[in-house]
Amino acid sequence: MTTPELPRDAAHLRELPAVSVILTVVNESRHLAEAISSVLSSEYPGALEVIVAVGPSRDNTREIADRIATTDSRVRIIENPSGRTPDGLNAALRNARFDYVVRIDGHSQIDRLYIRRAIEILTSTDAVNVGGLMAAEGITTFERAVARAMRSPIGVGASRFHTGGTAGSVDTVYLGVFKKSALLAVGGYDTRFSRAQDWELNHRLRENGGMIWFDPELRVTYRPRNSIAKLARQYFEYGRWRRAVARQHKGTTNFRYLAPPLNLVLQSLSVLLGLILSPIFFIPTIGYLLAIFLASIALGKSVGERFTLPIVLIVMHFSWGFGFISSPRNLISK
Repeated sequence: MTTPELPRDAAHLRELPAVSVILTVVNESRHLAEAISSVLSSEYPGALEVIVAVGPSRDNTREIADRIATTDSRVRIIENPSGRTPDGLNAALRNARFDYVVRIDGHSQIDRLYIRRAIEILTSTDAVNVGGLMAAEGITTFERAVARAMRSPIGVGASRFHTGGTAGSVDTVYLGVFKKSALLAVGGYDTRFSRAQDWELNHRLRENGGMIWFDPELRVTYRPRNSIAKLARQYFEYGRWRRAVARQHKGTTNFRYLAPPLNLVLQSLSVLLGLILSPIFFIPTIGYLLAIFLASIALGKSVGERFTLPIVLIVMHFSWGFGFISSPRNLISK
């Protein structure tokens, strides 16, 4: 499929619809101000509001959010007592006044034309959700290495919102710009899913007859985790909750999701059998490590990144795989 044809001159549009931008945050003091600032500085001619659902935080996230709200009347702060992402998003959605909803994260930034372009696509197609590239960008050497891995098929598979591709209908997108009526029709975010809410929601939107649209011109800057421990925890939770989605929605698992757990099992067996029976069984592990190091040399743009990338890739692969394998059946209630 190709990108839908849009008006040649967007300035000639009668009026772009009002939009509600929603986000839920906990411990986001590092990037929250720049995330909201990127929304408020958007070149969008329609009315705009920002609803921030703030959960209990150990840092000064709430103070930052309150300070922004006092300086710009378009920003409203609401409570998210549980601190859980789906609870916060649903609370923000209930408070949204407008018919189009833009979801952002507290550690993301949108460019000035993101909302405008997304709304133009949304209103000129049959899509109920439009999204683009999760453009990971790091600040430190470690974060830049994580960003390289997150934009590469060897790090995260071939999902278009990670690695790019042609515009068209897809299974899911990063964050998203929605028709509010479509969100309400499926009951909003499923509060049982602490993670993987986007994938699960988009699955229900598609089951309800909606189309999810990807466009590579839509870019959201994403700030990666800044330590090995945080990265490992993030990808462990990704794998854990993706397995929960697979249990809830049968037939939604493909090889991209099975590759990390299968690789973890293969490498574990390779090392175990190599130690117990014969060194020849080390061949799969040697091949895997060689592929990781070659990919790191190709992906890295500095000496520091090339040294860091092998650790980053292995942590991402093994954490996701272990999370998927160890995901308990009672992770979500029926």
